[in-house]
Amino acid sequence: MLVTTVKSSAPQNYADFYQAFTPHTLIKEIFNDHPQDQFNAYLACCGRHVRNGLGDKVALVHEDTEQKITQLTFDELDKKSAQVAHLLQSYGVKKGDRVATMLPRTPELLIIVLATWRIGAIYQPLFTAFGVESIEYRLDKADTKVVFTNLDNRAKFEAIANLPQMVLVTKEGEATDAYTDANFNDIKAFSTEFEAVILDADAPFLQMFTSGTVGKSKGVSVPLAALSTFYLYMRYAIDLKDTDNYWNMADPGWAYGLYYAITGPLLMGITTHFNEMGFDAQNTYDFLIRHKITNIASSPTAFRMMKSSGVFENVADKLSLRVANSAGETLNTEVVSWVEENLGCTVFDQYGQTETGMTCCMHHALAHEAPTGSMGVPMPGHKLVVLDDNLQPVADGTQGQLAVVVSESPAFYFKGYSWDEKQAFSGDYYLTGDVVERHEDGTFWFAGRDDDIIITAGYRIGPTDVENCVMEHEAVAESAAVGVPDEVRGHVIKSFVVLKQGLVGTEELVSEIKALVQKRLSAHAYPRFVEFVESLPKTPSGKIQRFLLRQKEIV
Repeated sequence: MLVTTVKSSAPQNYADFYQAFTPHTLIKEIFNDHPQDQFNAYLACCGRHVRNGLGDKVALVHEDTEQKITQLTFDELDKKSAQVAHLLQSYGVKKGDRVATMLPRTPELLIIVLATWRIGAIYQPLFTAFGVESIEYRLDKADTKVVFTNLDNRAKFEAIANLPQMVLVTKEGEATDAYTDANFNDIKAFSTEFEAVILDADAPFLQMFTSGTVGKSKGVSVPLAALSTFYLYMRYAIDLKDTDNYWNMADPGWAYGLYYAITGPLLMGITTHFNEMGFDAQNTYDFLIRHKITNIASSPTAFRMMKSSGVFENVADKLSLRVANSAGETLNTEVVSWVEENLGCTVFDQYGQTETGMTCCMHHALAHEAPTGSMGVPMPGHKLVVLDDNLQPVADGTQGQLAVVVSESPAFYFKGYSWDEKQAFSGDYYLTGDVVERHEDGTFWFAGRDDDIIITAGYRIGPTDVENCVMEHEAVAESAAVGVPDEVRGHVIKSFVVLKQGLVGTEELVSEIKALVQKRLSAHAYPRFVEFVESLPKTPSGKIQRFLLRQKEIV
């Protein structure tokens, strides 16, 4: 087992920091003598920086699909968000209303987010890959009042009855004659001043929906109290510094991008980067070089795509990366080694949910042991336990459901789903639905979603363990493991494997994969069936949907 000690310019001891943590101290650290700034997200993420003399600091570096670079300062965001706030007010938007965007990573998106917060409304992201059904479901559930979109996405709304106010964000020269929508450029008629609406700490400022890994998406209303928890992650897990060039590659249509590519860095007054182009290995490499990125956050899928592309082999001396962070799904152990060898920095796995934000992390800025393969230790302000099927704590080394002890977690803010779609609590526990194992050193290890756990011949096997082993084969690009019915064992393991580009699956390769898992994991935990596929089913945010693979096998 590879063990790494977290390094920082002045690392604090994790255990000491965890024990000493109080919400009051954290609020003081973030807001100093202006604690009222926490009660409006625009003030917290933009307005206070202008007031404190940072108006000329660059808040956003944006690169479009033609590699044209645009920069916006906090002062520019302040003025433009005021104009959009007036525009929203002219549509009748009030405190507590929901305002959505379906836009790529553009400056206008960031301006609209801040304007929505500024008037006390709730920002609702719509991922640009959504189809009509997903859009309509979210607009109907949230009773959305205004939607900002562009011409590339506008046609998706045509089949939806009772549309809210639509506003088109257009590029110079684009024709909008086909629609009677309002236009984003209308903001020019409005004042560049607007007084922020002060709210309570439990007032929502984001309207999220879960990614639908299992079943229908559920609504998550994120309260302003989450701001300080977002800061915790940015400051102590990501280790974001004022000297960093920070790039979170996640799409802000989903939680990890919205929480930690927009809210988190701006809350800290630190520049964030947007790359409007979808993932492309060469473009990603060029972006890292061009902007001298030092701190990156992404998903295991993106790191695997970098690895399989061949573009990033032995480029550490050309990059400026100091640290890397991974979230959204389990970080395969061989990817960790690849990042260190080829990108020249340490990548840490970090765990969270749309509902809760990040709750269990490898922390770059706190000193603790960091065994490769673990998702880390509890975020300060969170007490985590592992429970059996009867919701009783289990011994270290035993798999069970990860839960948050609410009464002992002062940084935990989730209160339940927006429309009570599901009961997430049992007594004092928030039940994550994820199966993990806690080791004696206090680290937690992800096994899979509760629904994804494979029980074969009485043994409980996490799909992640199998997938990590399969991924170690040099021919494999991606892997997913599920349980399929078996008359003797109840279920046996089947691996779905995506090979690297240009390779073809053979019986010899099947045998090699089986033997590798038997040797590395266990004789009873290897895939008895291996199927080569072109791609794996995933949510729009990139998480593998194993339940669809299971359904395919049952049918």
